[in-house]
Amino acid sequence: MLRGISKGNIFNLKTNLKNFLVLCKLRVNSLIVFTAVIGMFLSTPGMVPSNLLLSSILGIGFVSCAAAAFNCLIEQKIDAIMARTKGRPIGAGLLSSKQTVVYATILGGIGLVILYYYVNVLTMWLTLATFFSYSVIYTIFLKPATPMNIVIGGASGAMPPILGWAAVNNTVGPEAFVLFLIIFCWTPPHFWALALYRRNDYAKVGIPMLPVTHGESFTLLQIVLYTIILIIVTMSPFSLGMSGLIYLICATILNAFFLYYVIMLYKNYSDRLSMKTFRYSIIYLSLIFSAMLIDHYYKFTLY
Repeated sequence: MLRGISKGNIFNLKTNLKNFLVLCKLRVNSLIVFTAVIGMFLSTPGMVPSNLLLSSILGIGFVSCAAAAFNCLIEQKIDAIMARTKGRPIGAGLLSSKQTVVYATILGGIGLVILYYYVNVLTMWLTLATFFSYSVIYTIFLKPATPMNIVIGGASGAMPPILGWAAVNNTVGPEAFVLFLIIFCWTPPHFWALALYRRNDYAKVGIPMLPVTHGESFTLLQIVLYTIILIIVTMSPFSLGMSGLIYLICATILNAFFLYYVIMLYKNYSDRLSMKTFRYSIIYLSLIFSAMLIDHYYKFTLY
C-alpha cells in the first residue's frame, strides 16, 4: 500500500511539474534566453567559456520561467476568462496557487543562486530586478492601469542582452544598450498586432490595451510609427561600427518585410494578417539577432 501511495505521489508530482512548465511559457522564454546568449557572444571578441555559457543560460532561464509563472499566478482570474489563456493549468484548476508559488520560488531561487556563484553578482542583481519589473511593476501596476503598459513594461523584456553582456564582462557596455533598444522598440508593434486580434478578450476582462482604449485605426498607426523607429534603431549597430555588411544586408531585408506587413495591415486590417504580422515579428527578432551574431565573427566592412 505504501508503495502504491509512493507511485501515486510520483505521478502527481510529474503531472504538476508538467503543468508548471506550461506556466513557464517556454516558447517565450526560449527567445529571452536566446537574446541573452547573443548578448554574451557579442560582448567578447572571442568565444564565451562553456561553463559560463551554461550557467548563464540556466540562471537566466530559471528566473525568467519563475517570472512567467508568477505572472500567470497573479492573472489567473483573467486567464480563466480569456480565450488565449483559459487553458493554462492554474486558471483551469489543474495547479493550485500554493503549488505555483512553491515551484516558482524554488526555480527562481535556484536560478539566482547559479548566477551568484557561477556567473557574477551584477548579473544576479540585474536578473532579479528584471524579475521584479515584470512580475510586479508590469503585471500588477502597469498592465491594468494604462494603454501604454506594453511600451513602459517592455523594458523588462528588453533586458536579456544586457544580462548576457553583464554575465561575460561583469559590467554593461554602451553596445548592450543598443541591443536593449532593439527589443524595446520591437515590443510594441509585436504585441499590439496580437492585441488587435485579441481586443475583445482584453475588453471583456477590463485590461486597457491600446486597441480597446483608442481603437483599431489609432493602434495601427502606432504600429507603423513604432516599426519605423525600430528600423532606425536596427540600423544603428552598423552606423556605430558594431556590425558590418552581413548584418546591414540582413537587417535591411528583414526590415523591408516587417514594414510591408505593417503597412498592409494599416491599409486593410484583417485578423488573419494581424496574426501573420505577429508571427513574423517573432521570426524577425530571432533573425536580426542571429545576423548580428554571424556578423560578429565574420565581419565585412566597406573600408
